[in-house]
Amino acid sequence: MKRGQMRELIAFWCVRMAIVIIVAALGIIIWFLGKNGLSILSWEFLTEPPREGMTEGGIFPPLVGTLYLILGTIICALPLGVLAAIYLTEYTRQGKVIRVIRLGINNLAGVPSVVFGLFGLAFFVIYLGFGVSILSGSLTLTFMILPTIIRASEEALLAVPQTFREASLALGATRWQTIYKVVLPQAFPGILTGSILGIGRAAGETAPIIFTAATFYTPHLPRSIFDPVMALPFHLYVLATEGTHLEKTLPIQYGTAIVLLGLVLGINLAAIVWRARLRRKKRW
Repeated sequence: MKRGQMRELIAFWCVRMAIVIIVAALGIIIWFLGKNGLSILSWEFLTEPPREGMTEGGIFPPLVGTLYLILGTIICALPLGVLAAIYLTEYTRQGKVIRVIRLGINNLAGVPSVVFGLFGLAFFVIYLGFGVSILSGSLTLTFMILPTIIRASEEALLAVPQTFREASLALGATRWQTIYKVVLPQAFPGILTGSILGIGRAAGETAPIIFTAATFYTPHLPRSIFDPVMALPFHLYVLATEGTHLEKTLPIQYGTAIVLLGLVLGINLAAIVWRARLRRKKRW
């Protein structure tokens, strides 16, 4: 066997082993959670509030609170991220200033989530006076995932061939009509993929919402965006670290983890299905 063929074979098996390791790790996590938490999952577990010092009952308030935070983050982050990407790729001249901006965006993507939580506490909760609330938590999560959405949207927009833009402009369309009618439909599957990755990350974050949105326990569902909420990540953290009856809450911890994992996987699955449909429409 020639040296080039040997290198290709080794590279192929390395890639295959990487995929096997990743899938195996995910399978082990799902198996472990399922083994310890499936017994507690029921309709009552999903629709009842915690009781008896969180040693009994369900996770309905944290589940609803998590959905509120995700919805608020989507409403704030998706338009801002896509519009910023459009401006950086379609309206600006590429130069030093834009390179510095992109460098700042890339650096923000690597900032630890707890730093965003402290920023949200100082700016949204205290300075703007929003208090510990859904609004503060959603805005903090928005700032945390904006770099991911911007970079993914930029890459999707840049992947659209320049000839599409030139043809549209040659037919008399304005730049905005070209972007809205031609470029965005072509780039939307890529934008959707990057956005869902960011939103999935936000759904499982604990540190940012500890300071800005989450509360240990509340007997009522939030009535406005200025109310605090219970959230699945923080609820799981509280049960695992601050509970007084850890043995009694252990099944609830695993059940909460399964629901949180299922929620994130469900968001990603919905994005995959939507993206596949959009691509089929583009082919036709």
